[in-house]
Amino acid sequence: MIWMIIGMAVVTAIPRFLPAVIIDFVKFPKWVDRWLNAIPYAALGALIFPGIMNVKPDAPQIGVIAGMAAILLAWLNLHIILVVGGAIISVFVLTL
Repeated sequence: MIWMIIGMAVVTAIPRFLPAVIIDFVKFPKWVDRWLNAIPYAALGALIFPGIMNVKPDAPQIGVIAGMAAILLAWLNLHIILVVGGAIISVFVLTL
């Protein structure tokens, strides 16, 4: 049983560590580097957008307004805690 657990751990670890090891030895063209650098932002947007639209399902404008407030606060270079707090306060005020 222990060997099966060790085997499953190795099989799971290989696809996670192999790209990290290979990436140090491979030189990508500049356009690939730019594309790879955009992936975290795209993933973050894909995770956040549905939550914004479902803050209050019958009034999606509340989430959109709170999201725009967060964008404005981030654009003003405020600390991330203040950005999150501002979005939360916006939702709270708009749902009163």
